Amino acid sequence: MNAVAWFKDVGIADRPTVGGKGGSLGELTQAGIAVPPGFVVTTAGFERFLAALEASAPVRARVAALDPNDLGAATSLSEDLRRRVIEEPMPAEVEQAIRAAHAALSPGGEPVAVRSSATTEDAEDASFAGLQDTFLWVLGADEMVARVRECWGSLYSVESMTYRLKHAIPEDGVAMAVVVQRMVDARCAGVMFTRSPLTGDKSVIAIEGAWGLGSAVVSGEVTPDRWVLGKITGEISVRDISDKHARQVPAPEGGIVEVANEDAIRSQPCLTDPQLLALREVGRRIERHYGKAQDIEWALDQDGNVLLLQARPETVWAMKDAEAKPIAAPQGNPLNHVMGIFAGGARK
Repeated sequence: MNAVAWFKDVGIADRPTVGGKGGSLGELTQAGIAVPPGFVVTTAGFERFLAALEASAPVRARVAALDPNDLGAATSLSEDLRRRVIEEPMPAEVEQAIRAAHAALSPGGEPVAVRSSATTEDAEDASFAGLQDTFLWVLGADEMVARVRECWGSLYSVESMTYRLKHAIPEDGVAMAVVVQRMVDARCAGVMFTRSPLTGDKSVIAIEGAWGLGSAVVSGEVTPDRWVLGKITGEISVRDISDKHARQVPAPEGGIVEVANEDAIRSQPCLTDPQLLALREVGRRIERHYGKAQDIEWALDQDGNVLLLQARPETVWAMKDAEAKPIAAPQGNPLNHVMGIFAGGARK
């Protein structure tokens, strides 16, 4: 049983063992894209843990039998399964492997992110973004192990279970890997779309960003700056700079905290034109690598280096393409590409 796999050793084809997020980060690493180093607690580790749970009482069969429209039953089952995941002893060989990998990744106690990586997430025909847990600025091995458990448990959140049932995803094929990755002390962070998320226009790249960690952007707690760039020309056709009242930063005791932005930076763009063009080039590289439009999470560290935190297939317009619906022509008003990108809610 290999309970741990390092990014450098896996790719997107390994999704069954490292999940969507883990496979993507490994794929990007192998493609030479700058990604913070890390490892994945594999589905083999999860299955070893789940086997102990199943030995005492059913898990997957209870989820499969659930009526996704019965919120009360789903809530009760979720509470029970998540409690069991937290309380069940972790198999010794799994915990030892996780702790050894953490010691190698963070020999000086450097903070990590612990991120759910379900085998069913970030596929081309479905996105589980936001349905499982992510923990930022996790300090120490004990806390890391506890957060891995919580990520396993989030596979049995009400939202995740009912999503799988409504999309007829067989429960026997569902497993949870967990990414453990060195944190970026981000000067600013955000998201990038290599296809307009609102019109489907393939000729532009839309970028959103704000000061501090990207969690404030993806959660919708801060209105980000927004830009639209020509994918080929690099022309910046939209500059929508917001009043960014706050940013999320590391808390001394671990986790993150929101602090007010100083007046001097509230209304200043968080990215310079050269940084925007550097992001555009990285976005183009990733799109070329995968051969399709991507939804990308990025961060700029304190030295101004661009680091990629995730890339997943763009699904909304890809599914419309598959349904043979006409795609919008390039928009005369570039603002059409950026207004209300996150109206649908948070992602992780």
